[in-house]
Amino acid sequence: MPIAVTGASGKLGTVVVRELRASGHEVVGMDVVGARGAGFVQVDFTDYGQTVDALQAVNDQHDGLDAVVHLAAIPAPGIRSDVATFHNNIAVTFNVMWAAIRLGITRIVTASSETVQGLPFDVPPPYIPVDEAYAARPESVYSLVKHLEETMEKELVRWHPEVSVTALRFSNVMIPADYAEFPSFDADATQRKWNLWSYIDARDGAAVIARALEVAPAGFDHFLIAAGDTVMSRPNAELVADVFPDVEIRGELGVNDSLFSTAKAQRLLGWSPQHSWRDEV
Repeated sequence: MPIAVTGASGKLGTVVVRELRASGHEVVGMDVVGARGAGFVQVDFTDYGQTVDALQAVNDQHDGLDAVVHLAAIPAPGIRSDVATFHNNIAVTFNVMWAAIRLGITRIVTASSETVQGLPFDVPPPYIPVDEAYAARPESVYSLVKHLEETMEKELVRWHPEVSVTALRFSNVMIPADYAEFPSFDADATQRKWNLWSYIDARDGAAVIARALEVAPAGFDHFLIAAGDTVMSRPNAELVADVFPDVEIRGELGVNDSLFSTAKAQRLLGWSPQHSWRDEV
C-alpha cells in the first residue's frame, strides 16, 4: 500500500521506512530534515498547509495514500524546553491526524510512548509486570502530550468511525549498534529502573507497525510495545526486590523476561518481538 511515514529521518523512522519498503510497500518518507531525493519530502508538520499538501500529493512522489505512520515529534523530554515540546508535538500530531482524515486516509499508526505508564517510576508502578490496564500516569510534559494525543485520537475516531488509529506505546528504541553498552547496566540496577529495564529493537518496532497497518480494525486502540527481555543480565526477581520491593507482583516475572507486558499486542495484533540484544553482544 502507499504509505507516508512522518519522522522518517529519526532513529525509528529510518528503520520503519527501510523495512516497509523491503516488504513491498510504496513508502514516502516525510520529515523536517532529510536529504532530497525520490521517496522523501521535506515537511514542517507544525504548518498545517504543508502537512495537508504533502499528504495529498507532492509532484510525482505519490498519487494518494492509503495509510500514514506518524512518528514525527520531539522524541523525548529534555531535548527542548517543556513549552517548545508541548507546542510542537501536540500541533504536529493534530495537523497530521486532521489532514489525513480530511483526505480520506483511514489507516493511521502513531508513535505514543512508554512514558504514559508513569516513567521514570519515581512513583512506583501499581504492579509488575506493567501493562495497559491502568490509567495513564504522565509525569513529564512530554508524557502529558502523548497522553493528550491518545485522548485526541480516541475522540477523532469517535467522530469518524471508519478511521483506524493505533497508538503504539514504544519503549526505548534501540538499534544493534546500541547493544555494546548493555552489559555495563548490570553494575547499577537504578541506572535503568526508569523504564523497568525495558527497550524495543527498532526492527521489531517496524514489524508491529506493519502488522497494525494490516490488521487493526476501525476505531482507536493503544498497545505497549517492548522487547521480550530486559536490558539486564541480572534476574528480574533480584532487580525488583532491590528497586521496587513494595510493588505487587502480578504474574510471572521470568528470569530476564520484559517487565512490560506485550500480551495485548500479541493477542490483538498477532505480533511478538523477535530481536534481543543478547543475540548481538
